[in-house]
Amino acid sequence: MKATLVIMAAGMGSRYGGEKQTDGIGPHGEAIMEYSIYDAVRAGFHKIVFIIKPGMEPTIRALCGDRVQTMTTPQGEPVEVAYAVQDFTSVPSFYAIPPERTKPFGTVHAALCARDVVNEPFAIINADDYYGVSAFATILEKLLTLAPTGQGAMVGYRLKNTVSDNGTVSRGVCQVSSGSLGKVKETLKIKKYPDGRITDTADPAHEIPLDPESVVSMNFWGFTPWIFEEMEKYFHQFLRDLAPDQIKAECLLPVLVDQLITAGRLDVAVLHTDAVWFGVTYQEDRPVVAQALRDLHQQGVYPPSLKA
Repeated sequence: MKATLVIMAAGMGSRYGGEKQTDGIGPHGEAIMEYSIYDAVRAGFHKIVFIIKPGMEPTIRALCGDRVQTMTTPQGEPVEVAYAVQDFTSVPSFYAIPPERTKPFGTVHAALCARDVVNEPFAIINADDYYGVSAFATILEKLLTLAPTGQGAMVGYRLKNTVSDNGTVSRGVCQVSSGSLGKVKETLKIKKYPDGRITDTADPAHEIPLDPESVVSMNFWGFTPWIFEEMEKYFHQFLRDLAPDQIKAECLLPVLVDQLITAGRLDVAVLHTDAVWFGVTYQEDRPVVAQALRDLHQQGVYPPSLKA
């Protein structure tokens, strides 16, 4: 059985102030997603799907897409590459897009845009997060054992290891029971204080303390193609419920997953690895990530350059 890695690279990067999906942060200009691709292919993923903005394909091809097509799995099989564009043409006709709307409709919409090119179990990730070598082997092993319907997987990370010193972040804070995801709450304004405290600051007048050891989702999910039907139903309902002035609202994977778990329609295995996550939310995060990537090359985790 084969498996696909879907990379969500169509975000706006508004807090970063630029195209963080393609920013060459590695020592030889590697973007973060190039490390995910390298790790996924050596773990045994056979196909890479890029979800991109309109007009972005030439950039992704030049950055890494054409090179990925020359890669092979450990079994010597060629790696397939496909592109899916996240734009407003895939929004159902019953919804009138406000003229002021510029943002994409979030991660559920992004995933749906890849529906036509994903026919096998798949993992889906953010382009701008580094997930760690072992995470890809761990989720691939699970993907190949999922039932055709009603099962999924998630790689979990500790909250304390995923916050930024430079501003608030959004995370799916999870409740885990007997190895399965019991609940995931998309928490949009998580702040870390110098003394190590971490709080939900959505309501500044009543900040909610968060356990630094909490498991969080970093949008590293594993599904079978069955999920696309659920995504479509959820996205359509999201649009029907959307007020005209909600021009920045997003339809998010953790919220969908939580709803399906609550309804008893999805069982998500929470996978733990020794992998270390890091990513860039703000420009101020960039030097820390660049140094971490340099260290991984020097330690031999990666070859001197991923561009070779």
